[in-house]
Amino acid sequence: MSKSLKRVTQALTAAGLDITPVALAEGTRTAQAAADAQGCTVDQIAKSIIFQGRDTGNLVLFITAGGQTVDPATAAALTGEPLTRADPAVVRKVTGFAIGGVSPVGHLTPPRAFMDPHLMTFDVVYAAAGTPHHIFAVAPADLLRISGAQLAPFTVKNDLSN
Repeated sequence: MSKSLKRVTQALTAAGLDITPVALAEGTRTAQAAADAQGCTVDQIAKSIIFQGRDTGNLVLFITAGGQTVDPATAAALTGEPLTRADPAVVRKVTGFAIGGVSPVGHLTPPRAFMDPHLMTFDVVYAAAGTPHHIFAVAPADLLRISGAQLAPFTVKNDLSN
């Protein structure tokens, strides 16, 4: 088991959840690929999108429905500073995850986080478990609690939305 997957599994257990991440043969590099492999709608995939504050350099996590895109202006207004694409090396160093496998939980240093309210419309959502090939199923309310995220609208619908 990779260190990243182990950290996610430990975070789920520490939060009192009996959840075991599962491996997907097709991988989870895109929300649509994860949805196809899991047999769910693309919006049930909880994407972990990391931005970096242009002024502070701090990472910010946006947990969004798979068919949604983070709106940069709205996201910047939420954080109080302009945002830029996060440096992959910084993401790995701070969170412990590589881009493509960032989980909403189990970070080495948990970033400030926001969660898309649209995810709350589902009974279950699926999030990356620290690798491009592992996901875990979780109730959205539990994901909100264990990620430390704040519910806030910051998305626009993209062409993949169902």
